[in-house]
Amino acid sequence: MMKKILKEVLGVDVAQNELVVTAGRMLDDLSIDLYAHKVFKNNESGFLALLDWTKKLSCDEFKVRFVMEATGVYHQKFAFYLYDRGREVTIVLPNKISNYIRTLEDKTITDKSCSAAIAQFGLERNLDQWHRPKKVFHVLQQLTRERDQIVSERVTVKNQIHAEKSEVEPNERSLQRLYERIKLLNRQEKEIKADLKMLVNGDANLTGEIKRICSITGIGELTAIIVLAETNGFELIRNKKQLTGYAGLNVKEKQSGTSVKGKPRISKKGNRHLRKAMYLPALVAVRHDKNFTEIYLRIVSKHGIKMKALVAVQRKLLEMIFVIYNSKQEYQKEYSVLKESSALNLKDQHATLASS
Repeated sequence: MMKKILKEVLGVDVAQNELVVTAGRMLDDLSIDLYAHKVFKNNESGFLALLDWTKKLSCDEFKVRFVMEATGVYHQKFAFYLYDRGREVTIVLPNKISNYIRTLEDKTITDKSCSAAIAQFGLERNLDQWHRPKKVFHVLQQLTRERDQIVSERVTVKNQIHAEKSEVEPNERSLQRLYERIKLLNRQEKEIKADLKMLVNGDANLTGEIKRICSITGIGELTAIIVLAETNGFELIRNKKQLTGYAGLNVKEKQSGTSVKGKPRISKKGNRHLRKAMYLPALVAVRHDKNFTEIYLRIVSKHGIKMKALVAVQRKLLEMIFVIYNSKQEYQKEYSVLKESSALNLKDQHATLASS
């Protein structure tokens, strides 16, 4: 007797130039069958070939769920392509897939095994369908990342100027070119900030969201924009734990019995733009908000390491932005959610052991 197919999934491991795909299905006895594997180019001709391949394999091509990781920017074109053609798409945070792979018997990590693991994950889980993010978040992400590159490049040029000036006989022509480059970078950063302001002012809802987020001590407009842009308005985030994992501010610890005990650290396996954006706001929050000051001082007094305390404040700030965004209420120092029991329980105290 032929078994009935309950669910069909294509697990896609996305790289810069190729899509490694595994087709899988769940049968009516709840068994999982990973039955086909192929590699396609990560461009429009590859997308078309992949859909043709899917049509030949599946019973109903429009009921096949495409599951992929959020891998930088390389997955975006394919996800948009599928969504615009009415296909079901799920995009999973990378740390979820990594944690899932560690539970599997096969410990070999290749593109093929990753796509198979993604397919199996999609078959076993009841996943939310991805929806194309607002265009404004995508453009904001492009602009904020471009600005970050400009700022980094300006730091490099300033270091070159310092090195050149420290020479016995500085080359004046070299210094002139370096100063001209600084002027160019300053002008480009100013242009980007103007573009950001125009985009935000053109969206009344976004303006309101940013205003509420900026009510949190230490959070400025640029930080609020970066957080919303990097999370697509928290499109894939369901809770604070997911958010800290996505940013790489979650705690990683290795402990087994009494003989093996690793030092707790933040994973850093996440969005570096989010982590970077929270550093300066954390410094401001510690100085000017007693809620964050108390957290900082409690950890410093217990462990004596200022950076651990500062990372804990970064984590709390990011969680606070998520809470404010969802609650649609402004931050109040006098009645902060930092005072809730969740901020005082043992789990949170453990999380503060993370180092940057």
